[in-house]
Amino acid sequence: MSDSESRNLGRVIARQADRDSIALIGVNAGQQDTLHSFGEIDDRADALARGLLARGYAPGERIALLGVNSVDYVVCLLGILRAGLVAVPVNFKLPQDLIGYILADSGARLILCDAERSARVPAGVPACVFGTPDFAALPNPGPFTAVEPEARDVAFLLYTSGSTGRPKGVLLSHASHLWVVRTRQQATPLERERVLIAAPLYHMNALALILLTLASHAPAVLLPQFDARAYVAAIGRYRCTWLTAVPPMIAMMLREQQALASTDLGSVRVVRMGSAPVSASLLEQIRDLLPNARVLNAYGTTEGGPVVFGPHPAGLPTPPLAVGHAHPAVRLRLVDEQGREADEGVLQIRSPGLMLGYHRRPGLAPFTDDGYYVTGDIFQRDADGFHTFVGRRDDMFVSGGENLYPGEIEKVLERHAAVHQASVVPVPDDVKGTKPVAFVVARAGVPAPSEQELRAFALANLAAYQHPRRIWFIDSLPLAATQKIDRRVLTDEALRRLGKD
Repeated sequence: MSDSESRNLGRVIARQADRDSIALIGVNAGQQDTLHSFGEIDDRADALARGLLARGYAPGERIALLGVNSVDYVVCLLGILRAGLVAVPVNFKLPQDLIGYILADSGARLILCDAERSARVPAGVPACVFGTPDFAALPNPGPFTAVEPEARDVAFLLYTSGSTGRPKGVLLSHASHLWVVRTRQQATPLERERVLIAAPLYHMNALALILLTLASHAPAVLLPQFDARAYVAAIGRYRCTWLTAVPPMIAMMLREQQALASTDLGSVRVVRMGSAPVSASLLEQIRDLLPNARVLNAYGTTEGGPVVFGPHPAGLPTPPLAVGHAHPAVRLRLVDEQGREADEGVLQIRSPGLMLGYHRRPGLAPFTDDGYYVTGDIFQRDADGFHTFVGRRDDMFVSGGENLYPGEIEKVLERHAAVHQASVVPVPDDVKGTKPVAFVVARAGVPAPSEQELRAFALANLAAYQHPRRIWFIDSLPLAATQKIDRRVLTDEALRRLGKD
């Protein structure tokens, strides 16, 4: 069976392509780099797969990954998949008790980790640390035929961030994500690009992208973690052409005025924004900074995958804040609070890229009877079929009987010339039940407005019940482990400032 015919997701590297071309430029925390060819990555992944099976790990068993982005991490990911084992990328930024919970819940037999994160491995759990003699002894070099999975065999067990309750394990099959890779290859040719990856590989955003770059035989620059200055430096140093990031990452980069002014960013041709909504203000700033770059506003979920929307079938231009038209291989519908299909409601998805279900959570039913995954995200659809994100149903709160979506309020605040970022959270109110308050990051180089000015701006551009009752200026918005804005931290801070903690 040829590579292109293999059903194993770990076999995405085409062996008939140039094995000597650069696959990964691995950059460490000190900004030192190492170059790795496709042939090297391919051979190392085979050796690791052989080594794991020789140690007695059986197909279907779980192997966890705990560490920052690295070439070793990518090799292990591919090797685990090729051996028919299940990869469990663990979010190392979670509290220790949740890391322990994930490792226990997943049933991980072994943890492959970097040296710094090895201290977070619970006692009694077998671990092998990158760069040690034990890790060097694990691979078993030689030819290897990847295990051919059945249609519903699991490739990944990805855990959600756990912002509400315990993290949920999302079961993703080889078949579903091979479909994702092949579908994205057709829509997103990367052969002539140099991709910059700084989002964590335990998150769907970067995980799907690294598989896409390997399958596309495109070189990728891999940063260990996101750091705004290192990100800017990497664009200039490696002449990166294709960026992908969560909007808060780009917002943080835009504040590095000195680094941006001294770096040639002219190589950038595409900026793909995903995993969180993008505002009109952020789009404007990106276009000012990168006038030659095409900005793609994307959408995806861990459970539903990154292939949901695409260009309009008639070639109509996508509105700036929209995420696109329904992808031709995906069925979509919006369902309102009465359970009817509507032009605004909760997005439901049916596609070959859906998860199999949640691990050990039989009581959770995220699918409809006719096979749609219920995302929990509210969207609007316009007359041309373009979809625009409104907000998370879970983020929505009621104030005085009115449904408020923080994202709608934030978009208006970020239209103010002096506002770089805004985040809105609810706090208790004796009359309304809850009321909105906001945290704002001022735009660099622009005189900051007073709280009263911003409230007046909000009242002039929002319904009265939507305007934030208090607005506080802060240096930066806190990020959760997924690089999205951490609303829970902001809510606690709002309560503290109001004397209600």
